[in-house]
Amino acid sequence: MSEIKLKVEYDEYEDGKRIETELEKLAASPEGAALESLIIGDWGQAYENSSEDIVKALVEHKDRFPALRKLFIGDMSFEECEISWIVQSDLSPLLGAFPELQSLKIQGGNELVLSSLKHDKLEELIIISGGLGKDVLASIASAQLPNLRKLELYLGVDDYGFDGGLEDVLPLIEPDKFPKLTYLGLKNSEIQDEIALAVANAPILDRLETLDLSLGTLTDEGAEVLLASERIKGLKGIDLHYHYMSEEMVKRWQQSGLPADVSDRQQSDDDEDWRYPSITE
Repeated sequence: MSEIKLKVEYDEYEDGKRIETELEKLAASPEGAALESLIIGDWGQAYENSSEDIVKALVEHKDRFPALRKLFIGDMSFEECEISWIVQSDLSPLLGAFPELQSLKIQGGNELVLSSLKHDKLEELIIISGGLGKDVLASIASAQLPNLRKLELYLGVDDYGFDGGLEDVLPLIEPDKFPKLTYLGLKNSEIQDEIALAVANAPILDRLETLDLSLGTLTDEGAEVLLASERIKGLKGIDLHYHYMSEEMVKRWQQSGLPADVSDRQQSDDDEDWRYPSITE
């Protein structure tokens, strides 16, 4: 697969280099016509400048990228910009501009808007954030993505943008929401137990192959209900790594015969105020 990553270093941005100019150059090159995967890294002081100009440039030059199938907006390390500082924008126009797109990956939930999620061929939607707003969750819940197979959401904490609750997550597990979904990730959450309790016996599990509740504050409370679920036995993969289960509960999972990853146990003093998801900064 032809893949290119574009980025602008801090010093380059100070010297006048701009990501939209780099996109224009790529669009005019032979590589652009054959490009299948485009990764947008740091666009220059992403903690102050939004991704809006990137969206405009991609939409403007959409006809120059006929082979584009995968798009990642915001691939940057914490040295470049903390995840919760990345300023995004409305990325929905990208779906309209690239009707053949199969994967959209986004890092950073700050000012992220998905005003219209409609796409016939998108198979994968991944959003990595320190905190995902309930407006974004509502947009995903009302999306028209009939071919979606993988939905992976890093929900995060309220200090970094998660301003919702379980009621905002529940619409995502309605069984007919995404008819082809096989992978559901509701992860990196401070309400991981609540999500586990809601998902454990949800009809959507009958269609899923993989359930990912990793990187959050899962404790024995949620793990117990999951372990007792009959529906969960049909899954090919259960990702619970990075959790706050007791050693005894971990052993029970390991002895269950279920295809579960229960690695990376976190220490807990039984005070929920001291339990943190993996990505909280």
